[in-house]
Formats: sequence, structure tokens, C-alpha cells
Amino acid sequence: MNSAVGLIAFLIAAVGAVVFQLLGLQVAGLAIILAGVLFGLTFRIAAEWERAVVLRFGRFAGVRGPGLYFLIPAIETVYATVDTRRQSTRISAEDTLTSDAVSVTMDSIMFWRVQDVKRAATELTDYRGMIAQVAQTSLREVISATTLGNILSEREAMDAKLREYITKKSDGWGIGEIAVEIRDVKIPPELNDAMSRNAQAEKEKQARVTLASAEVAIAEQIASAAQIYAQNPVALQIRQMGLIYDMNKDRGVTILVPTDMANALGASIALNVAPPNQATPAPTTPFGSVPRA
Repeated sequence: MNSAVGLIAFLIAAVGAVVFQLLGLQVAGLAIILAGVLFGLTFRIAAEWERAVVLRFGRFAGVRGPGLYFLIPAIETVYATVDTRRQSTRISAEDTLTSDAVSVTMDSIMFWRVQDVKRAATELTDYRGMIAQVAQTSLREVISATTLGNILSEREAMDAKLREYITKKSDGWGIGEIAVEIRDVKIPPELNDAMSRNAQAEKEKQARVTLASAEVAIAEQIASAAQIYAQNPVALQIRQMGLIYDMNKDRGVTILVPTDMANALGASIALNVAPPNQATPAPTTPFGSVPRA
């Protein structure tokens, strides 16, 4: 008897007792008391997510609920109340060998829902325990048929494969909407260290390849520039002077250009580089100072 139904039945019986004792209406009082007792024996309440499996003389009579439902006293009984909400079950497999002989421990979680209340309650002794056992054995089978690399890199495929195994084995049980998610995969510590070193070596390899590619590109650009300077010596000399200027512009020094370079440019040239707070001296040549304009 539900608590709400029992309370209502008690109130009805109390009203009957008051009528019987205080008002002296014995027949009416007894009738009200009997109605309260029958109400408590015949009515039940099921929550929105609950379904009651009713047996009549031991045979399946139907699924009742949600809300208020009726039972025939002494003839019908509630065999089980099934929760139809989506439920979760944690499943794990410890020290299971993969297809490439690596011992792993995997922790997963399975979501499921009872879709056929009659089958789940009348054809299975413990549908919660049975679906958990099927999920655990399926998890071990999937691990044994998969390599460690695929387990670590293809979790979505593992989830789909495990769901397929569980759905196939639990077909006809009245359980559906099965979904599985892998939470954690543990491997031996020494193998974990080896994989970390391998990943680090792979990253270093990629960095070296990238650096070598950059060096090749730079060398190609330098070779192209050398060809241009070989065809135009004046451009090379101007470039040399630009480099000399860039290297010494912040040092406050005077740069003398060799006579042959100056002749090649068509004049005797000297660059005088001085700090901004000092006066710039007059340019000089091998033959003396050149007057300022």
C-alpha cells in the first residue's frame, strides 16, 4: 500500500468511526469504515516514471501506471515496480590483454532504459544485474579484439563497437537506448613511460624536419640572390656598403671605402656614421678631405 493511499484510507475509516460513535449511525459508520478499508486494498499510486507489473492468480494481468490504478483485492498483486527512467551502470575490465598482448584496465559507463516492462520484469530474474554482466563481458571481448593503438586513438569506434555487442546480446530483454562511453584507459607504467619518450622523440623529429625545410628555403633564396649579384657587380657592392652601414650606424665610426670600389661606383666615396648628438665629420678620400657644399 502506498503512503498516500494509506493516509486516504485511514481518513475515510476515521470518518466512519466518528459517524458510528458520535452520531450513532451504526450502519452508515460501518459502511464508511468498510469503504476506507477497500480503498486501501484496491488502489495504488505509481510515479510518472514507474510502471507496476500486475499478476492475477499468478499470471500476467497487465502493466499499470503512472498515477492511480486499481487492483482486485486478493486476486491481483503487484509483482514488481519497474523504473523506466534512463539509468547508468559503471562497467570495468581489469588486466585484460589486447590483441597485441598488452595488459590494460578500462573503465566505462553504460546508459540504458527499460522499454518493454513486461519482458524485463517477467522474463529476467534481475535485469539490472544481467545487463551489467553482459556489458562487462562485452567490454573484455572488444578489448581482446583491438590493438592498444586503436584503443587510445579511436575511442568513438570503440564505443560504437561495444554498444553493438551489448545490444546484440541483450536483444529481446526489453532494454534499449543503450549508449556506452569509455571513461579511462590505464596501461602499465613502464609502457606509459616508453610511449611518452616515443612521443617526445616524434615531436623532436618533426621540429628537425621543419628546421631543415627552412634551411633549404633560405639556401635557395641565397643562391638566387648570388646569381643576381654575379650578373650585376655594382649591385653587390652597394649591398656590401649597405651591410657595413647597418653594422656600424650605432657605433659612431668613420668608414673608408677602398679606391677600387669607389672607382667602380664612379666616384671616391666615404661614409661617416656618427651618433645623433655629434657633428658629422667631412667625408675623406685617400687624397684628403672633401669640402662640404
